[in-house]
Amino acid sequence: MSCATLNAQSFSDFKRSQSKSFNTYKDERDNAFDNYLKGQWNAYEAYTGEPLYEEKKPKEIAPSKLKASKPVGPKITIKIEKTVDLELKPEVKKIEPLQEPLAKSKDINFDFYGAQLGFNVPSGIKHSNYYPQNQKGVGNFFSSAASSEYDSFISEIDKASKNMNLNDWGIYLLITKISDSIFTNQDNSKLLSWFIFNKMGYAVKVGLAKQHIVLMHYCDKVIYSTPNYNFSDKKYYAISSYDKESAGRVFSYKQDYPDSTKALDLSLVSLPKLPLDTKTKTLNFRHFAQEYSVSFEYNKNLIDFMSTYPQADYQTYFNAPLEHKTYEDIASSLKKYIDGRKASDAMNFVLAFVQKSFKYERDNEQFAREKVMFAAETLYYDKSDCEDRAVLYSYLVRELFHVPVVGLKYKNHMSTAIYVPMDGDSVKVGSRKFIIADPTYVNATIGMSMPSYKSIKPQSYIEIGKK
Repeated sequence: MSCATLNAQSFSDFKRSQSKSFNTYKDERDNAFDNYLKGQWNAYEAYTGEPLYEEKKPKEIAPSKLKASKPVGPKITIKIEKTVDLELKPEVKKIEPLQEPLAKSKDINFDFYGAQLGFNVPSGIKHSNYYPQNQKGVGNFFSSAASSEYDSFISEIDKASKNMNLNDWGIYLLITKISDSIFTNQDNSKLLSWFIFNKMGYAVKVGLAKQHIVLMHYCDKVIYSTPNYNFSDKKYYAISSYDKESAGRVFSYKQDYPDSTKALDLSLVSLPKLPLDTKTKTLNFRHFAQEYSVSFEYNKNLIDFMSTYPQADYQTYFNAPLEHKTYEDIASSLKKYIDGRKASDAMNFVLAFVQKSFKYERDNEQFAREKVMFAAETLYYDKSDCEDRAVLYSYLVRELFHVPVVGLKYKNHMSTAIYVPMDGDSVKVGSRKFIIADPTYVNATIGMSMPSYKSIKPQSYIEIGKK
């Protein structure tokens, strides 16, 4: 009896949604795309996502014997420059929690990393439905959404994204949150996300796998450990299946939505403007029998945002900034200890700070999955492994000393090398010789490789400062 009621209700919803659909589309692209959806769909096989490392990282890394190196180079004085990041606070106020009357005036309201956001939803979108659960149902959902008054809805999303300075990953999270707030049914939610992304110019496809919707995003850089599908010369990632078993075969269409060709770019070249949830932390470490401490403030909302990232390419992490307040606090603490030292001594002190302020632990033990951390996350967590420390050290060396850095990727390890006129183990990148500086090899100074990597050439180099 309950089953019959559910089916009747589903059919009733379907009839109501369709009565408002199949009008003449106001966007000519929708007419052409509707034909693609009604055409013959083909089967596409999933490719297993590439792993970050070919071999497991070491469970433990034995420290080197602590010994002093001869200081070389000019004496250092750290300069902490003011940046435009300090001017973001007034902008953040624009997205602080909405006043209660305003929030109630919106169809959906939710928390987005500290920002209370609300959106009005067109009736045609509210009543869009994936019914029946097959190719025709995808077309029915699209027809209802495309026939709605969606212009202001898409405009609101675009405006909110710009106000918060969201990168593509932030836009992905925002659209997913909006879709989940409108539809509890995941198939409907994914279809709405697909519709919004296409209207915003992103190349996103939907496919069917066992009658359920699979959302696939075009990305021209690798997203590791994520099932992907090849459509002509483009690779589309099933991001919702990140770090899970492959979604397997899907049935989909070959064509992109007209003029929607933009790849999902996970680069984080500037930080999102999120309301402040300020926390403080102090890192303590011991070096040559002396205790040191480095205290700083950070925005917990930003840490939460970063924690959602899939396994993007390494340049994404190496080139992402720190919040200026966090950097300023750390630089001010380090400045007390390194001003007046010779250059090599100062850079070795920062290397010791990164080596000794955190406990070494592999990602699988800490997060039950492989995870590369942004510099801000490495500072936040008490534990980290090789690539996390490489990201943090490279950032500090560039900002404090304005020294070129490269990341060194091995089969099961990540290190860094810096472009300085010093002796020691080195790698050649192009025509330049970079000196090894390993932030995971505790007690090692600049120019010292771990013994097991001393004679091994890195698999690849991450050039920092390039997208």
